[in-house]
Amino acid sequence: MPVTLPSFAKVNLHLRVLGKREDGYHDIFTVFQTVSLHDTITFEESAGEIVLECDEPNVPTDIRNLVVKASNRIRDRYQVSKGAYIRIEKRIPMGGGLGGGSSNAAVALIGLTRLWGLNASVEDLEPIAADLGADVPFFLHGGTMIGEGLGTSLDQIAEFGAENMIIVTPDVHVSTAAAYEALRAESLTNAEANRILRVCRSEAESPDFLHSALRNDFETIVFAAFPEIGRAKQQLVDLGARQVLMSGSGSSVFAIFDKEETRQTALKALDNEVNWRKFAVAAVSREKYRGALEIAF
Repeated sequence: MPVTLPSFAKVNLHLRVLGKREDGYHDIFTVFQTVSLHDTITFEESAGEIVLECDEPNVPTDIRNLVVKASNRIRDRYQVSKGAYIRIEKRIPMGGGLGGGSSNAAVALIGLTRLWGLNASVEDLEPIAADLGADVPFFLHGGTMIGEGLGTSLDQIAEFGAENMIIVTPDVHVSTAAAYEALRAESLTNAEANRILRVCRSEAESPDFLHSALRNDFETIVFAAFPEIGRAKQQLVDLGARQVLMSGSGSSVFAIFDKEETRQTALKALDNEVNWRKFAVAAVSREKYRGALEIAF
């Protein structure tokens, strides 16, 4: 029988770039949060190879796609001789800082485990996920989580509850690699990095965290290079959002509203922005996330 699963987006409630590593990558501190915006992925068993289709023509369906990479990795790891036909119905904007590709990859690991009847737990899938990309392991868990190091070292924190959110994605592509390069984060000593990490964790675990000013280290440089993204943030502030922040390295901006009425008024006002995609979303807790993906706790 085919397996059909949602593939949820994420936002970064907090994102600090702590410094550059010797391997050229960067250590970060972030707070991930899954939201209700999602793609839908269907898996069907086949006798041949991995075949991927997507209703978004700009999404590659060859080995460049993380779903194909994930499928090949789990197939090799568990010595599976069967193939799979995989179809993605795409709603998460590409390159918007919402983790769509990483989410698809993680859901591919989960979906193919079920399709092929593999004896693999989430913990068994984590090393494969980490090898695929920095955000992929988070999508095996969902909810609200701290990510450290490359973002693959994960810890649960108190769930973030927000029903009245809007995500706006201007028609702008931001290169994550270029954003890191422009940030020019200096290499930190272990003592400096540990001190900043302690402060970040203390802030994230504080009861006041989600009512304080959220932070993304990329905003200043990205807004300077792409004023349209900064304008989107200011527009959401002007429309009455309690908190507004860019997600990842952009181009999406998310807003949290206190009341549904305020959110509805904002959505109507945003109709004037014909080049922005907008989504009314809510935070998805770990329990709801794993329930939707039928992951055993």
